[in-house]
Amino acid sequence: MRVLMVGDVVGRPGRHALATILPDLRKELALDFAIVQGENIAAGFGLTLDTVKELLAAGADVVTTGNHVWDRNEFITHLNDRALPVIRPMNYPPSVPGRGFIDLGGLVVVNLIGRVFLGEFDSPFAVMEKFLKSHDAVGRPVLVDFHAEATSEKQAMGYFLDGRVAALVGTHTHVATADQRILPKGTAYVTDLGMVGPMDSVIGMEVGDALFRFLNNMPRHLRVAEGACRFNSVMIELDDQTGQAVAIERIDRETTH
Repeated sequence: MRVLMVGDVVGRPGRHALATILPDLRKELALDFAIVQGENIAAGFGLTLDTVKELLAAGADVVTTGNHVWDRNEFITHLNDRALPVIRPMNYPPSVPGRGFIDLGGLVVVNLIGRVFLGEFDSPFAVMEKFLKSHDAVGRPVLVDFHAEATSEKQAMGYFLDGRVAALVGTHTHVATADQRILPKGTAYVTDLGMVGPMDSVIGMEVGDALFRFLNNMPRHLRVAEGACRFNSVMIELDDQTGQAVAIERIDRETTH
């Protein structure tokens, strides 16, 4: 089984790059599933039903999210639509809308959010421990999108879940890391997938807007940048018999405009 896990898609340029690149990748790499991080697809902040449909039309099988999942009030109710393959971090309180994992039959995808520099959430370690002990996903491949800021928290989660899940990939920073590998007990790992968004930007946003904030210590709305995009992802190959990861490979592309 081959699964592509795609970094944070940023705004309209990111959606366009995904639609341009992902369909061909599905054929070229003979992919079985594509898991896409989509919390920034609506002008850089949150999701809408129409922008989610664009990701699905481009070839996404599951859309994961993170701290921006609540940014668009009109989308929150759609999180309860079980026909829509969008998940939110599992370590939010169970009373909030949506679900933290999705069962695709031969594969389970879990979404978690980190606590270091991000906010006050339930412990992702404790929530994941409970999930693995109680859910019938045991015996099938589990892939985890850990949406977190701190590299140390992501690495710690990787070792915590090593040998217990098929893959743990980090998202959120929009900066791709080059540490993809199979951990000692067999879990595929990378600290951050990166993004699908404009290259000449500050994590996908207009350079001028970001500089204004840093230089003046004043708020300013961040607009999604324009121009050529980078497409960051990793492909994880799973053994069909054991469900364990046998390979993880960076799949990075660029658009020309």
